[in-house]
Amino acid sequence: MSHVAQGRGKYGFIAGFLFAPLALYLTFVIWPYVQTFGYSFTNWTGQSPTFDFVGMDNYAALLNDEVFRGALWHNLLLLVFVPLVTILLALFFAFMVNAGGRGGAGGVQGVGGSRFYKVVYFFPQVLSLAILSVLFGAIYRSDEGGLLNGFLTKLGLIDANHPVEWLNEPDLVLWCLLLVVVWHGVGFYLVLFSAAMQSVPKDIYEAALLDGAGRAQTFFKVTLPLLWDSVQTSAVYLGIAAMDMFVLVSTMTSGQFGGGPDHHSEVMSTVLMRNFLYFGKSGYACAMGVVMLALTMILSVITLRATRRERIEF
Repeated sequence: MSHVAQGRGKYGFIAGFLFAPLALYLTFVIWPYVQTFGYSFTNWTGQSPTFDFVGMDNYAALLNDEVFRGALWHNLLLLVFVPLVTILLALFFAFMVNAGGRGGAGGVQGVGGSRFYKVVYFFPQVLSLAILSVLFGAIYRSDEGGLLNGFLTKLGLIDANHPVEWLNEPDLVLWCLLLVVVWHGVGFYLVLFSAAMQSVPKDIYEAALLDGAGRAQTFFKVTLPLLWDSVQTSAVYLGIAAMDMFVLVSTMTSGQFGGGPDHHSEVMSTVLMRNFLYFGKSGYACAMGVVMLALTMILSVITLRATRRERIEF
C-alpha cells in the first residue's frame, strides 16, 4: 500500500505542476482561437456586445472580395520566394564559412575571415522589423535623398530628374518588401545551418575531397542531404512568416495599414486589420483569420510531407 500511495503522490505532484501551464495555455492560446472561430459566423462589429448569427455569409463574401483574393495571391507569391531565396542564400553562405575553404594539410575549413562574416550576416537579425522599416524606407526613398536612387544615378542607370518610386510602383513594391524579408532572415538561418554543419564529422568532407569532389559536388552530395532536417524546419518557419508580413507592409507602404499603391502590396493580415479596426466588420475579419489559420496549417503539413526524407545516420 505504501508503494501505491507513493506512486499516487508522485503523479499528483507532477500533475500539480502541469495544471497551471496547461490552464494558462488553454485560456490565452486555445480559447482566443475558439472565440475567433465562433465570431466568424456572426455580424459582430467589434464594439457592440450584441450580434447576430449569419452562418457562412462571411466566408461566402470572401470569395467575392477582390482585395482579399489579391492579398491571398501576394501571400502565395511570398510563400514561394521567401523560403526559397532565404534558404538558398543561407545554405550557400553557411557552406562557405564552414567548408568553403581548404586547410593547409588538406583539411576542411571556412573561407578566410569566416568568423567576421558570420557576425556581419547575423547583424540584421538583431534589428527589429520597425527599425528595418525606417532603414529601408530611407533606402527606397524616391527623392534625391534615397540611397538606392542616388547610387543608381551615380552609375548613370537612371535619370536624376525621374527617380524610381520603389514603394509606389505597382510592379516593384512587393519585390522590394521581399528583399527586406530576405535580408533580415538570411543571417539567422545561416547560424542555424552553420550549427548543423559543425556537427557533421570533418572526415566526411575530407573523404569527398580525396574522391575529387569540387565545392558544388560537396555541397549537393554531402552538405545538403545531411542538413535536410534543418532545411525542412526552416521552410516551415519561413512559410509562416510569409503568410504574415503585417509589420513591413503596414509600415513601409501607403494606405491604411499599408497595402498601397492600389492594393498591389496587400497581404491578408493588412486586409484583416483594416476590416477589423476601420470598417467595423469584425466578424468578417474573424473569418479571414480562420482562413489564414487553415491555410497556414495546410501549407505546414504539405511542406513537411513534401520535404520528408529518410534520416541519415553518421
